[in-house]
Amino acid sequence: MDTGAGHRSVLRDEVLRLLDPSGRNVLVDCTVGLGGHAEALLAAAGPQASLIGIDVDEENLRLAKERLDRFGHRVRWFHADHADLDAVLDEAGAKTADVILADLGVSTNQLEDPQRGLSFQTDGPLDMRLDRRAPRTAADLVNELPEPQLADLIYAYGEDRYSRRIARAIVAARKRKRIGRTGELAQIVARAYPAAARRSRRGVHPATRTFQALRIYLNGMLGSLDGLLSKIPVCLAVGGRAGVISFQSLEDRRVKQAFADWAQTGRARLVNRKVVKPAAEEVASNPKSRSARLRAIERIA
Repeated sequence: MDTGAGHRSVLRDEVLRLLDPSGRNVLVDCTVGLGGHAEALLAAAGPQASLIGIDVDEENLRLAKERLDRFGHRVRWFHADHADLDAVLDEAGAKTADVILADLGVSTNQLEDPQRGLSFQTDGPLDMRLDRRAPRTAADLVNELPEPQLADLIYAYGEDRYSRRIARAIVAARKRKRIGRTGELAQIVARAYPAAARRSRRGVHPATRTFQALRIYLNGMLGSLDGLLSKIPVCLAVGGRAGVISFQSLEDRRVKQAFADWAQTGRARLVNRKVVKPAAEEVASNPKSRSARLRAIERIA
């Protein structure tokens, strides 16, 4: 949710308050993006701290390196999935981390680049890959998946009640010609929606949930999150804190349940029992932050 060095990352102050980096030694930003949270954590931790920055997007890693260049050797960079947190720590020579953060949002520069095809706001190739090494694109999915599987995907990952109508419309359209552009897909989905449903959306484009579903499925976002959540208990030092910022109910439910399970076993305690949301002032200055949810936990045994 950051657009560059001059902009604040979502829930930045809340992240610093809940994760309490001051005096900590090993920090990990599992989804470093453009480096906004990493920069704030390093500055707050003090000169003894080092940071491990992880991201699947090679371009964002490059931009984050430029932003954090002044920290020099205190930062190590890894082009990896956050599900591989344990392997990254091992490669970095760190047994555990004192602070672990994952911001699950797609950064603004990714969404606004039409060549990435992550959004329908500007027309571009229907790509949607966060990691360009991945072999399949969103165009491959919408043109090749059987109609029932496509409908299930849109319902499961987009929670769209009109998933079957949308899938049927996509299959009918691709019989005429291959769907290759974000604008094409957005129009197909919009036409599939009942007129009354379009009117009731109140400014939310009918294709929003379909695009969300394709992004999540194509990039394996929920699987990566599950992998990360399974690694945090063993990668976090005793007394250390971990936080996850989610932007969708599918993600937040997983984080909430995992943290509750750890707390129930006595291995950890919830730092915030009530989910932290952006203040009205932040939402006013950055409307894209409105769906952000932050949960944090501290390992105690």
